[in-house]
Amino acid sequence: MTTQALSKQEVEFYKENGYYLYKKPLFSAEKMQVLTSIFEEQLAEKGSKLSDELDTPHFRDERLLDFLLSDEVLDLVEPIIGPNIGLWSSHFICKDPYVGRATPWHEDSAYWNGRLSSFDKIITVWLAIDRSWKENGCMRVIPGTHRNGFSEYEEVDGTSNLFNTQIKSDAVDESQAVYFELESGECSLHDSRIIHGATPNTSPYRRCGYTMRYFSTEALVYPEKNPGFKVWLARGKNIAGTQFVNE
Repeated sequence: MTTQALSKQEVEFYKENGYYLYKKPLFSAEKMQVLTSIFEEQLAEKGSKLSDELDTPHFRDERLLDFLLSDEVLDLVEPIIGPNIGLWSSHFICKDPYVGRATPWHEDSAYWNGRLSSFDKIITVWLAIDRSWKENGCMRVIPGTHRNGFSEYEEVDGTSNLFNTQIKSDAVDESQAVYFELESGECSLHDSRIIHGATPNTSPYRRCGYTMRYFSTEALVYPEKNPGFKVWLARGKNIAGTQFVNE
């Protein structure tokens, strides 16, 4: 299956707003079924972990690299961050029916501050495994906030939220939020610096997504700040000299 490349206008929309909704199937139906089966396996094996805590699953199951390093994904990413692409991380984020925790307003890059040399070319591809819409707590963003730098954070209750910190509530205008409603197999793209989050899932419908995160290899991943963390060269050249596991 060939991904339909983003047009110049779509890339400009992303750069201006910090996000883009790719409302087409990312993978073939067969490939999507394989990915869903891997997720269901990980969910069954999670033990006492909550369903939203399945971080870096590709460290445990390298079958996921078939998806993370695929042309379908990289062909979407390249027009935005360029031809030299590193795989930063991935995460199954599953909000269970009725009890799925909220994702407080945050910037991804704030949780990685100090781990890479720059954040201007880091992108997340958020692939809907389940249908994701307002009712079951789809992702939402505040457009344009990827240009604002790091926000100030405050503590929140970690039992009802995915994180125990959030951007200070008086700094977010929720009336500006855009909700990322996606059918299963569709995806969204967002800049690591954009303010985003999700309401809790109080519906009877599970909401699972697979986040696939990439960075331009112009950025250096500091080994001393990332002990035990593995990154792959996904496409192109290693510009900054990061230690990739597949070089």
